[in-house]
Amino acid sequence: MNPLSAHPGTTTQPEVDTTTKLLPPFNVILENDEFHSMEFVIDTLRKVLGISIEKAYQLMIAAHEKGQAVIWTGPKEVAELKYEQVVGFHEKRSDGRDLGPLGCRIEPAV
Repeated sequence: MNPLSAHPGTTTQPEVDTTTKLLPPFNVILENDEFHSMEFVIDTLRKVLGISIEKAYQLMIAAHEKGQAVIWTGPKEVAELKYEQVVGFHEKRSDGRDLGPLGCRIEPAV
């Protein structure tokens, strides 16, 4: 007897891929600029990333020499938070000028 005829009206469902697809990690990238002071960049990186002065200095120098530096990599939601925190700091000069935030962006890590 045919096994399919034993249960009339039933059909076989195609296999469904139930594996979880993870989102790729995202990079938070600090862009070099010629306006903000080294101290401001280092202080901002230390506050946002919770890193040492030495590590913040290395990241700042990397951005300066290469035009940009990856300062953090991880889940998109956290990368967006880190980005918002970086651009939330504004450098104000003694003459009252607001230099605005550091150049920063996020993009998928490749």
